[in-house]
Amino acid sequence: MKYSDLKDKSLEDLEALLKEKKTELFGLRMKKQLSQLQNVSEIRMVRKDIARINTAINAVKKASSN
Repeated sequence: MKYSDLKDKSLEDLEALLKEKKTELFGLRMKKQLSQLQNVSEIRMVRKDIARINTAINAVKKASSN
């Protein structure tokens, strides 16, 4: 997921996507603890996606306040 994909989305879409990614991260962490996760780098990718979404949310909020 790239920031350019996120910057055109609405605030509601971004918040829904953020909730989805946080749920995915929780599931990956559980799989890691149960030794069922084959590719642990997925956790890093999801964390970075969450950071990108948060950046896009803050940009939308800042643009709407001006």
